[in-house]
Amino acid sequence: MGLFARLFRRNRRDSDQNTAEPSPPENPYTEGDGHELRMSFWQHLTELRSRVVKAFIALAIGSIVGLALAGPAFEIIREPYCELVDIDDECQLVVLGPTGGVVAYFRVALMIGGALSVPLVTYQILMFILPGLNRSERRVVLRSLPAVTILFIIGAAFAWFVLMPPALGFLEGFQPTLFEPEWTASLYINFVTALVFWMGVAFETPLVFFLLSVLGVVRAGTLVQNWRIAVVGSAIAAAFITPTIDPVNMFLVMAPLLVLYVISIFLVMIGRRIGGHA
Repeated sequence: MGLFARLFRRNRRDSDQNTAEPSPPENPYTEGDGHELRMSFWQHLTELRSRVVKAFIALAIGSIVGLALAGPAFEIIREPYCELVDIDDECQLVVLGPTGGVVAYFRVALMIGGALSVPLVTYQILMFILPGLNRSERRVVLRSLPAVTILFIIGAAFAWFVLMPPALGFLEGFQPTLFEPEWTASLYINFVTALVFWMGVAFETPLVFFLLSVLGVVRAGTLVQNWRIAVVGSAIAAAFITPTIDPVNMFLVMAPLLVLYVISIFLVMIGRRIGGHA
């Protein structure tokens, strides 16, 4: 039975059961063999709303912390730009409106908040899914929780140290006889934060496929057969991550996404064996 069928299976009462026996009051969970917790459809919706609210609260708290860290983070984010324009003193980004600096500053704070809230948001998602899993599946999912943060950090570091230098170098040196690069704070911060944050999220793709394979939802053969869709999806994701239309930056993002897809195939093969679906 699929994961979503487990999550949204309605409680059915056996007509042959003794009707005089009272059911546990105000307890949406019932014991079951194979799946310990079962809830009705509307109780699942209530649970989902609760998890979503908690995820937004985590993001809000992370953003508040991000406001305190946005200043030092802004200095770090600005360094590649200062190195490109070769300005050591008074290196400042240009703003073209009265709110340009405020928007850029709060965008950095929001990125920090999103990064800090990734473990908590993932935890809320897992807590919503766990009642539909058996004990062995639950154990694998919970053990993978620390890997979520680790993979996000690796992805963000990969974007900063590997993708960022050639991407900015290409943009700054594009047709120097025709254009004089004077990047605004808004556009520069949008580019950097989008690339770093979403590459961190993208690096969690193999883990997601691995968990789905443990649950028996996805097969390695299916991923291999749909490689064309993966290429198109990687191109669309690269266009979304990089707010530019140049093919160089799109390829710099698309290439690691395809490598992650290939890694996912091998992890799915391992995951299905762990889940007993081989």
